[in-house]
Order: sequence, then structure tokens, then C-alpha cells
Amino acid sequence: MKTIFSRSPVPNWLAALAAGLLLGGCNGKPAATETDKTAVVVPGGTTKASDSTATTAPAAGTASAVKPTGPKPAWGPGIQPEMQAVIEQLMSFKAPPLPSLTPQQARKQPGAAEAVTKQMVISHVPRPPMNVDTASKTLAPGLKARIYTPRSGAAPFPVIVYYHGGGWVIATIDTYGPSAQALAEQVGAVVVSVAYRQGPEHRFPAAHDDSFAAYQWVLQNAASIKGDPKNVAVMGESAGGGLAGAVSLMARDTKLPLPKYQVLVYPIAGYNQNTPSYLKSTDYAPLNKAGMGWFFKNYLRTPADGKDPRINLVGANLKGLPPTTIIAAEYDPLLSEGKMLADNLQKAGVKVDYKLYKGTTHEFYGMGAVVPQAKDAEQVVANDLKKAFGK
Repeated sequence: MKTIFSRSPVPNWLAALAAGLLLGGCNGKPAATETDKTAVVVPGGTTKASDSTATTAPAAGTASAVKPTGPKPAWGPGIQPEMQAVIEQLMSFKAPPLPSLTPQQARKQPGAAEAVTKQMVISHVPRPPMNVDTASKTLAPGLKARIYTPRSGAAPFPVIVYYHGGGWVIATIDTYGPSAQALAEQVGAVVVSVAYRQGPEHRFPAAHDDSFAAYQWVLQNAASIKGDPKNVAVMGESAGGGLAGAVSLMARDTKLPLPKYQVLVYPIAGYNQNTPSYLKSTDYAPLNKAGMGWFFKNYLRTPADGKDPRINLVGANLKGLPPTTIIAAEYDPLLSEGKMLADNLQKAGVKVDYKLYKGTTHEFYGMGAVVPQAKDAEQVVANDLKKAFGK
């Protein structure tokens, strides 16, 4: 069994390259997307824009030029070719299985972000310009964030509080910088990317407390960062998706203003590690059942924490939560709980835009420069947020 899930710090030159390359497909104007359907399964095929060029030869520097070199993995018979190419690069790093590492060791391993960077270099994709300004901000003692502000448009801007992934243990705001930058550029919003505390040094509920504190800070200080305190959304990927959902719960329960919208990208939404997708995920990459067990072990204090509604969103009271977009990947141990969360939100009267992208894996979101399905997902998210913000 091999578990690989490490988005880690890398040398400055490579980090800069990764940030630019990952955004290669993120700077276009989002295409119109139907968001009123509760559940949509997006086939492995391309979007309309790429269909229009399907009869032409792949051009260098485009996602259509990205091709795998070997057979499809046994665990992913339906994996998309561009997604497979990224996984091949990931496997080329020969990183040790995550459960065999300490958290400190895991944070140093190359992961999905580095795999995309390597693939982009091979495909000769140019680095796009950066259309946002960034600044570091201390929100509270021990809690920092990076603020992304659009260089064009008129303030006040809507604000998106963004929570990165990494199982509450690994990865940083640097690792997920491309997602935050793309959000700011595509939506025309200020993005506050939160550097929450991580386990095992800081166990549950430290990351959740920090995430909620950051949301409260934005409500109170939005004007100081050119933001509109009445137009605030939350978003996160993986563990960050669970954090975003938990922040909405905490805002409701403490009677603070709710987020205008929430975007949960393959969120950790439960503690049950025997769901159908968990049981299928033994050999998945970059995330599988053993990897999720390692994350829980290094963040939760005891298994009892897994029953807390901030972890077990699928078992929480979801009434009164904001409209929600959930992005799901086919080859992902979190697939079942993400769909259950979407269904439970709808049962609670919450409007849900659920989209499952066939042939993709965990971590595909943000790979729009190489994976067409990721580009589509990024555009869906941007459109949904813009509608919520009245843009």
C-alpha cells in the first residue's frame, strides 16, 4: 500500500515557478455555468471551449498537450489522461508512504503541487502575470494570513476567507497560494488565506478555533483591507473545506453574521473511515484511506473528537447554513461523505451546487493549467461566488 499526500515547502525558485505554472489555466474569464442543479456529474470529457478545438493538433503549452506515458493505474481505470500524467509525476518522486513518516518528515516531501510543476515544465507552459497584490497580516497573536487584493476594480471588494488543505497537519498558505490567487483574480475579491495552527503540535480544535477567529477578524476589519464586511464568503480545500463548513456552523451557533456563501472542495466532512469511497481507496494517489487515518491520528486528541460536529459535518445540524458549492473527485476517499454532506444540506433546506468530476483524484482542484476538469471546476466556483456577491 502506498500513501502519498504531501504538499510541502520547496526551494524559493521552485515555489515561485509552481505558483505561476499552477495558475496557467486560472486567469481567463469564467464561463457561464448552470448552478441551479443540486447534483451534477461532470463527465471526463472537456468543456465546450476545449471541444471546439478537439480536431486540431495539441499545442505546446496547453493542457491538451499533456499526455501520460504509461498505462492507467489499476485503481483508476477511468482516470483522465491529464490527471494520470500528474499522478505519474507524483509517483516519480518515490516519496515514502505517509504513515511511515513523522509529521516533520512529511512536511518536507514533494507532493501534488510539485508534480504539477514538473508536468508544466515538461509541457512548456509559460508563467502568467500576477494580477493581485499580496501582504502578510497578523490577525491575532500567533495567527497570520496572506491578503490577496485585486489590482483592478473598485473597492470595497467582496472578501473570501480561504482555508488551505493538508489534513490539518501538512502544507501551508504557500503551498495553496495558486488557489488563493486564482480566486482573487477570477472573482474580483479580496482573499484572506489563513495560516492556522496544525497538529500534532496543536491538536483539535486549534485549527478550527483559528479558522473561526480569522472569520471574525474579517467581519470586524474588512474595511481595512478594502473589503466589504457584508459580502464575505468562506472556502476551503480538503481539511480546509471542512474548516470552512465548521466556520459556518460556528457563526450560526454564535449568532454572528453568516457567510454569504461557502465553497467546500472535497471537504473532510466525517470521521467514518469505512464509507464506500474509503473502502475503494486503498491504493489511491495522492490520498487514500491510510493517509486519512494518519491525518486523524495527528490532529485529533482522541477518537471521540471525530464525533464533534465541527469534524463530523455529515452528522451536524445543517439548518440555516449559507448556500453551498461542493466540488468532488471520483478517486477520492472523501467522495462518499462529500455527497452525503450535499444531500444532508439539501434536506436541511440549503441550496447546494454539487459537482462530481469523473476521472479526477483528490487534489485536482487548482490544477487548471494541466487538467481540463480542474479548470472547469475553478470556473464553476468563480461563477457561483460572483453570483452570490451580486457581481
